[in-house]
Amino acid sequence: MPVRIRAILALLATVVLGLGLTACGSDDDSSASSGSSTTASSEPLKVGASPVPHAEILDYVSKNLAPKAGLKLEVKTYDDYIQPNVALQEGQLDANYFQTVPYLDAQKKDNPDYADLVALKPVHLEPLGIYSKDIKDIAAVPNGASVTLSNDPANEARGLKLLQQAKLITLKADAPDNATPRDIEDNPKDLKFTTIAPANLPRTLDDTDLSVINGNYAIEAKLTPATDALVLEDAANNPNANLLVVKKDEETDPRVVKLEELLHSPEVKTFIQDRYKGSVIPSF
Repeated sequence: MPVRIRAILALLATVVLGLGLTACGSDDDSSASSGSSTTASSEPLKVGASPVPHAEILDYVSKNLAPKAGLKLEVKTYDDYIQPNVALQEGQLDANYFQTVPYLDAQKKDNPDYADLVALKPVHLEPLGIYSKDIKDIAAVPNGASVTLSNDPANEARGLKLLQQAKLITLKADAPDNATPRDIEDNPKDLKFTTIAPANLPRTLDDTDLSVINGNYAIEAKLTPATDALVLEDAANNPNANLLVVKKDEETDPRVVKLEELLHSPEVKTFIQDRYKGSVIPSF
């Protein structure tokens, strides 16, 4: 065989071999990528939640609905409203379940790092309540009564709106969404306000006339909002429903999609209604 022809054939063989190796490499990369995706979707979904009722609802889902859906949940509980968003932003969690849209919006305003946190669909409402150890009728609130409110802006404003619903104060017509006592137009009973961490509100009942307490902390303190609150927040058209929050673009994570479906299932609605008897209300 002439030298020139042998050289051409050798060159062609090299090219064919190179293409074969490239094709094998592509198959391996594709397989690895597919395996990585499968692994990610089969890993437990890490969700941060308040102990009551959020973690209890997730526990019901994990034990009764998730196995059939092929979903594994890993729930971490938090006793405050700060750490779950920190953990989500830092990647320690895949989602959290403890907050409302107004609270998240206030957090975003104060923390630019939270700009990519996204709220999903409403799951339940924990009506805010006005509680008292000694006062049995909201009409009997004495002049100069002491009132404790949450010290986070969203829930402080929410508490003031509830006091207005109870006809104890009147907010200014142009009061902002993050209203404070400075936005009160009329305070006929000269109520005295103190703000503290929301988790500590139930503990103030021994030392204050009225305390405006978040539903989850009221339940943890063995209060029954539906019967123990002097005034309970209206549920109709209430924007303060609790929901899942994830990082932007994680809404399509198959595990998040599955959990969203389960949290909005008839079974979860029945669980909430039966367990909390009006102290927690489904929002779907």
